[in-house]
Amino acid sequence: MAKPTRSSSKFKRAKARHMLFTVGPNRLSGGRLFKKHFDQSIGVHEVAIATPSWPSAFNGLRIGHVSDFHLGDLMPIDRALNAVSMLAAQEPDIVICTGDVVDLHVDGSFALLEALANVHAPLGTMLVLGNHDELDCANTLSEMATRAGVQLLRDASCQINHNGNALNVAGIDWAKTTKQCKNKIENVCDQDTHVLLSHNPKAFTTASELGIPLTLSGHTHGGQLAMPKRKGANLAVAHKYTAGTYERGDSRLFVTVGVGAWFPLRVNCPAEVALITATTSE
Repeated sequence: MAKPTRSSSKFKRAKARHMLFTVGPNRLSGGRLFKKHFDQSIGVHEVAIATPSWPSAFNGLRIGHVSDFHLGDLMPIDRALNAVSMLAAQEPDIVICTGDVVDLHVDGSFALLEALANVHAPLGTMLVLGNHDELDCANTLSEMATRAGVQLLRDASCQINHNGNALNVAGIDWAKTTKQCKNKIENVCDQDTHVLLSHNPKAFTTASELGIPLTLSGHTHGGQLAMPKRKGANLAVAHKYTAGTYERGDSRLFVTVGVGAWFPLRVNCPAEVALITATTSE
């Protein structure tokens, strides 16, 4: 197994933020913040996405999309497994996880990865890594995913064959900026790519320029604190694409607000597992 990177400055800064925004406020509230957080349910978000560039052979594909479990203090394993059970009940054709499986430590994440694989979606389960997945030991998490039966795309692409037809899926590792996303995408995608998986929704700028029909992302948590019925009015101020579906030409982006959280409060932005039905429009 690869060695963890818990002595790195990046990990130490993340742990300090965790104490400041998560553990500290909960202690000051006498545990009430965590209790309120755990009392909030995780919902199923059903969404239909249509684009003329979607391959007709996969018209009606049901994609189970999850992201940002942040397994740790705010996401005990039983809550995470319950979310996976909710997703499995939707009977998706394929399961996609767009990163941040863990919050700080990779310890204990195998059970979650195994559960995602055991949804037994006909076209499999796929994963890309998020920024939190790289804090401890991305290679260890990668090894766990492979052992669990999850197909991990780390700046790589694959072809899903079904009834003689091919769906081309590409996935990139965590990239912080639009330019970094662009560099990674140009190395793994081509004109035949149908689906791009990227933890960071900033990848959609390049994906849409390349005409990729569908990009799936997470990362933003929808800001966690949002104004009701006002798309984009939330705390994810560093992002143009924060929650839901976006269009540029014939390209589509779906940003899930995620299953977990990195501070124990969500307002007008409930945690979710998403079921996307992708169709070919005229």
